[in-house]
Amino acid sequence: MHLLDPRGNKYTITLESGKALHTHRGQIDHDSLIGNPPGVTVLSTKDVEFLVMRPHLDDYVLGMPRGAAVVYPKDAARIVALADVGDGSSIIEAGAGSGALTCYLVRAAGTHGRVLSIEARADFAEIATENVRRWFGGTPRTWSIEVGPFQELALGVAPESVDAVVLDMLAPWECLSAADVVLVPGGALVVYVATTTQMSRVVEEMRASGRWVEPRAEELMLRTWHLDGLAVRPDHRMNGHTGFLVSTRRMAAHASPPRRHRRPAPGAYGSDYSGPGATESTGD
Repeated sequence: MHLLDPRGNKYTITLESGKALHTHRGQIDHDSLIGNPPGVTVLSTKDVEFLVMRPHLDDYVLGMPRGAAVVYPKDAARIVALADVGDGSSIIEAGAGSGALTCYLVRAAGTHGRVLSIEARADFAEIATENVRRWFGGTPRTWSIEVGPFQELALGVAPESVDAVVLDMLAPWECLSAADVVLVPGGALVVYVATTTQMSRVVEEMRASGRWVEPRAEELMLRTWHLDGLAVRPDHRMNGHTGFLVSTRRMAAHASPPRRHRRPAPGAYGSDYSGPGATESTGD
């Protein structure tokens, strides 16, 4: 359940008979919540009123146990859109982390989809598995997780059988060739990176390979508002930079992306650079 105190502090708990939630605004016994519908209020032992609701996935992922940092809801929603995930989609997620994005992908893929999460670290995979099971009330039949390098485990996936690949790792450019093999022609590739250097390198590797549509990079910033009568203004804090999203699509076999017609900025590639982007853009 999801409890909210008068100051907006959130507490997400799993109800268990005989246990209690302890806060500095008093204690709430789980037994007093079991059997009640969402939308009720309860009093703590200090007579503080708490609102009780069933948590949304956004609430759950922000409060789940973490190994790696979670993909924030604002980014997860955009990844689902960029990857065009819907009922029946087949997705590979490389870098399961704590399982936050996994939950969004599994839910979006529906009852006829398939999500394979690949995680290089066994300890992260264990945390992700527990978080996914906790949210869905068991292991979803449409989801599986494997431990090991994406480049190796992708060899066990049928070529051109996956609708979308999502990469969330330190060196995603090392996984582009494997993603190219498993994606269907026109399939989506979305890369989540934390730094501008990572973003620049993965984009240039995509261009150099000639296997991807011209990539697009973006970031999302979320700003909430203070609403109190006529005192309407942006909140002092905002959910700013969390990561960059680079999205592209796979070209068909033996096809190559259209020639770029954008002149690079002077010095963008360095005086000794002669690769993609430096010499092919001479038009307007």
